[in-house]
Amino acid sequence: MVEKVPLIQTSGKRKSSVARALLRKGAGRVWINARPLELCEPLEARMRMKEPILLAGQRAESLDIEVTVQGGGYMGQASAARTAIARGLVEVFADNELAGLFKQYDRSLLVNDTRRKLPKLPQGRGARKRRQKSYR
Repeated sequence: MVEKVPLIQTSGKRKSSVARALLRKGAGRVWINARPLELCEPLEARMRMKEPILLAGQRAESLDIEVTVQGGGYMGQASAARTAIARGLVEVFADNELAGLFKQYDRSLLVNDTRRKLPKLPQGRGARKRRQKSYR
């Protein structure tokens, strides 16, 4: 099953973060921006990126995953990497059951989050905040 596919390339997005994942046959190593996943900080972000690998179970141990993430903050990057990894695993194994499991667990594993920040508007310091009105 995995032997047929030498290299799979997928992507994931969240806020302003974009992640690109390369999956190939290997020893089960995972790198995020050329660093092992085990060294990624903080712990919450690391656990978020591990979720699709843990859900896939034993099958994911026969793959090397290399993720490049750009833009945004650390949690946006973690969510983008998580989506890229999950999409790659579904594509490598061509398994509808795995896709169903991912969707049942959390739909954002397979679907990009399209929410974006509102732009700043005039008469205020942000997207929603306005100057206070004085009546006297």
